Amino acid sequence: MAKNNFDFKAVEKKWINFWEKEKIYKFDSKSKKKIYAIDTPPPTVSGKMHIGSAGSYSQMDFIARFMRMRGFNLFYPFGTDDNGLATERLVEKSKKVLSRDMPRDKFIKLCLDYLKKENPEFIKGWKNIGISCDWDFYYSTINAHSRKISQWSFLDLYKKKRMKRRDAPSMWCPECKTGVAQVEVEDKNVPSTFVDVKLKIGKEDLIISTTRPELFPASVAVFYNPKDKRYEHLKGKTAKIPLFDIEVPILEDERTSMDKGTGIAYCATFGDQTDMEWQKAYNLPIKEAISKDGKMTKIAGKYKDMKVKEARKKIIEDLRKGGFLVKQEKITHPVNVHERCGTEIEFVKSKQWFLKYLDLKKEMLKWGAELNWHPKFMKVRYDNWVKGLRWDWLISNQRHFGIPFPVWYCKKCEEVILAREEDLPVDPLKDKPPVKMCPKCKSKEFIPEKDILNTWFTSSMTPTIAIKLTDKKTQKKLFPMNLRPQAHDIISFWLFNTVLKSQLHFKKNPWKDVTISGFVTLKGEKMSKSKGNVVTPQEVTDKYGADALRFWAASSKLGKDFDYQEKDVITGKRLITKLLNASKFVFMNLKNYDYKKLKELEKIDKLFLEKLDFIIEQATRNFEEYNYSMAKSGTEKLFWEFTDNYLEIVKKRVYSGDRNKKKSAQYTLYKSLLTFLKLFAPIIPFITEEIYQEYFKKDEKIKSIHISNWPEAKNPKSANDFDFFCDLLAKVRQTKSSAKKAMNAECVITLTKQNKKALEGMLDDFKNVTNAKEIKEGKFNVEFIEQ
Repeated sequence: MAKNNFDFKAVEKKWINFWEKEKIYKFDSKSKKKIYAIDTPPPTVSGKMHIGSAGSYSQMDFIARFMRMRGFNLFYPFGTDDNGLATERLVEKSKKVLSRDMPRDKFIKLCLDYLKKENPEFIKGWKNIGISCDWDFYYSTINAHSRKISQWSFLDLYKKKRMKRRDAPSMWCPECKTGVAQVEVEDKNVPSTFVDVKLKIGKEDLIISTTRPELFPASVAVFYNPKDKRYEHLKGKTAKIPLFDIEVPILEDERTSMDKGTGIAYCATFGDQTDMEWQKAYNLPIKEAISKDGKMTKIAGKYKDMKVKEARKKIIEDLRKGGFLVKQEKITHPVNVHERCGTEIEFVKSKQWFLKYLDLKKEMLKWGAELNWHPKFMKVRYDNWVKGLRWDWLISNQRHFGIPFPVWYCKKCEEVILAREEDLPVDPLKDKPPVKMCPKCKSKEFIPEKDILNTWFTSSMTPTIAIKLTDKKTQKKLFPMNLRPQAHDIISFWLFNTVLKSQLHFKKNPWKDVTISGFVTLKGEKMSKSKGNVVTPQEVTDKYGADALRFWAASSKLGKDFDYQEKDVITGKRLITKLLNASKFVFMNLKNYDYKKLKELEKIDKLFLEKLDFIIEQATRNFEEYNYSMAKSGTEKLFWEFTDNYLEIVKKRVYSGDRNKKKSAQYTLYKSLLTFLKLFAPIIPFITEEIYQEYFKKDEKIKSIHISNWPEAKNPKSANDFDFFCDLLAKVRQTKSSAKKAMNAECVITLTKQNKKALEGMLDDFKNVTNAKEIKEGKFNVEFIEQ
């Protein structure tokens, strides 16, 4: 250890290497210890680590390190989520290519080569902030192991009649050119134009209100509410759509909102969910006005090949010129956008695979209620998501990079041909189907499925992916797992789908507990490059060290968004310095100490250890309840009492006290410092390891503090005469400070009879710490002895 100038970078590097070399965090499948299994979130390989990820992964690691020290055999794997659009975009940007311009096999190879090169450095970032996973249990969501499990999931759900391929309208991203699931869509407020347009019913004008006149060429009906007396005379008539010379029936339906616009709605295939419901309910024709690349189709006439917004603008102009535009108003309204790229979603008819689950909403709520939520209020987000489900889960994506469907089709009759389980993983574009002849029509020609499985379809299998890295005997012990830690923004993405898949496959929840972390903000605002308010964890660790970053992360409660504040990091740095200095002081005064406990300790020593036992009890309970911030704050508060008060109280005794009094102080110093190190170890692992190895290992004999036993509370007391002693000490110090005297100024102290009696057994320590020549009885007073 550098005695004067602490080199935290060298220390961090030293212990990262030591922990790996000595397999400190190894899961032992042969151990008889009780297992604690964590479904570690696989971070997305999309560039540099974000400060929010560094914070939430540190919070997860606090729990992991505590459970390891508590005596559990910790199963704590690590994966990388490198299957999906984020990786595809990263490779396109880094290599300056477009996936759609390359043969699929070449682009996939480019991605895999890129990941092979970049992943070690990406993983190193997590090691650098002290994440204590067993790195031997590593998976990638695109490697053969994960592909096999994801494809098995599809086969199993197909056999359970949960998979259906439908040629139907579905949400589509024109930018990414892929179908998207409801979970991948978010609301975004965008500027638009709200127009009132005249339709013709014979000679009568009918006004409709819309934000999407570009869908007029796909019009198939006009609707009014049967309770709306204004329009009941229109029943059975037809309306003419302007510009496109289309006659459509006028129908009544209760889903038409009487107070929206004019109370008249036109149905186009497809503008939104209601349009689809109407099409199905009234068997209306299907017209496609917008293509998969976000352009107008040939039914749009002269607007063909225009982009949607361009066509909208031109159609509004032509409506005005033709005398059909009654009113035009600029508005801002929420629209569905693809959460990956922010592009407005369209509805496009295409063949897609869906996982059927809308019939399970009641069961889904029951499954969510069976989990232990930390914090409890986060369950509301799960419940609201389930209650708001309107679509089955679209699981097919039209992209190059990802896990292929294990499916071929008969070219003649489109019979689905499934891969054999023993052949997984397969790639239908390269591999032949397991049959030579269609079992239905006997054709020998097959077409491979080109689509890939949605990335969340694979990510929702992380418990199985991680567990199956172990042997079959161990796998039974690991499921269900103990904990799923994750951020609140992906409850609907990852948590919900993992619960769903686990129940459909295994009829049980994948874990017992879930911990939900919050976002990291800067001055209350979400960080973004465009705002120029991004703080990277690399900046923080380069300046202050990983322990200081982790200390900041421990300041936040679960489920709460928390601000990055440099002052919290600096407070962590200050604590680290104080730990170093306190350790030097303690061991400087432990020379010739035999490390044996006396039969009877000095009263003040006993009282302090009772206080420490109370903090042990509190910290243990808080960590067990995943309340790491309370565990940290309680430990930190008493540690500062230890350094500011206790060390000063016993200083004279350890310097020049008689044998037993000195030994009592030495025992308490040793035990207290070791206990503080253990209580801090889950949060600040580098400095605690450094101090432990420097001073304690030779006597404690345990290879690392992080596999030592968590301290046990023997006689916990939240308040005792130690507090009274410190209150009197503070009073004396304040008097000296007000008189502008040094803290070691010699004095005579007068205490009330009651207070003096309360200090019985501690008077010598009180005289020592206050440098009092005499303690008298009477009204409180401090009289200074002039030198």
